[in-house]
Amino acid sequence: YVTLGRKTKTRICICYLDNIINKQLLNELYKRLSQIDIDGVLDSNYISELIRDSGATPFEVVGHTERPDIVAANLLEGRVAIFVDGSPVVLTLPYLFLENFQNDEDYYLNFFYASFSRLLRYLGFFITIAVPAFYVSIVAFQREMLPSTLLISIAIERQGVPLPASLEAFIMLIIFDILRETGIRMPANIGQTLSIVGALVLGEAAVEARLISAPMIIIVAITGITNLLVPRLRAPVILLRYLFLALAAIFGIYGVVLGFSWIMIHIINLRSLTVPQFIPISSLNSEEFKDFFVRQPMWQLKKRPNILTSNKTRIK
Repeated sequence: YVTLGRKTKTRICICYLDNIINKQLLNELYKRLSQIDIDGVLDSNYISELIRDSGATPFEVVGHTERPDIVAANLLEGRVAIFVDGSPVVLTLPYLFLENFQNDEDYYLNFFYASFSRLLRYLGFFITIAVPAFYVSIVAFQREMLPSTLLISIAIERQGVPLPASLEAFIMLIIFDILRETGIRMPANIGQTLSIVGALVLGEAAVEARLISAPMIIIVAITGITNLLVPRLRAPVILLRYLFLALAAIFGIYGVVLGFSWIMIHIINLRSLTVPQFIPISSLNSEEFKDFFVRQPMWQLKKRPNILTSNKTRIK
């Protein structure tokens, strides 16, 4: 137990399995907690932001969960769990990037279905950040990449639309995010109805008034739907979507490639409690790929990640 907050004296409980945890990681966590000097700790996010490795990243480097089974599973993997008195959210460290695409029920369902669902989440992350940018870059710059029939169809739909494709996409994404935030802030029985009705009415009216083309409505709808596949990446996705759109509007398809290159370099350099978040890529250990892109059957998941613990054997 640790007490943090000069005024609130909030009790913090640090949980781990002594025969599995990497003692170096545990000592690093105690060191960071001892350096916190703040008036009050009212929620676990106060600690999350004060002990994270990098502040200049939209991605999470500290895990958050309210489910006891997820906390227990993390402890069995050699992680540390931080309980904060008065908060329902538990922090888990180290936090790996692949956990953004893992679902809580992946290990309670058949591994074939769990693997297929996980691949859909990877695809959804790619679609939700890149589809508007790809559409703008192709329509504005690389028109020759489209089949003639599809290009003619898009040109007919865009005929009479006064706005360039990039500004059109930016406005529609802003309106979509406003509707989404409004639905979240409203009471549950009103918010969902307001979001759906608002999107339908505004979209239909904009197309009828020739302010927005019909293909752009489809692009924004696909972007919004696929965003729901990766709820843990909701905040980074919103920022990356506009970044990709800006790069596509300036540089075309080359800007999209540049954006993906930057993201990959940034993610590979992310660390959580000094542990690289992209463990399987950096270590090139075949054992650690078994639960990365797909979920292998339980009898094949015999080893824990090397960098998290020296107690590697999960199944004998």
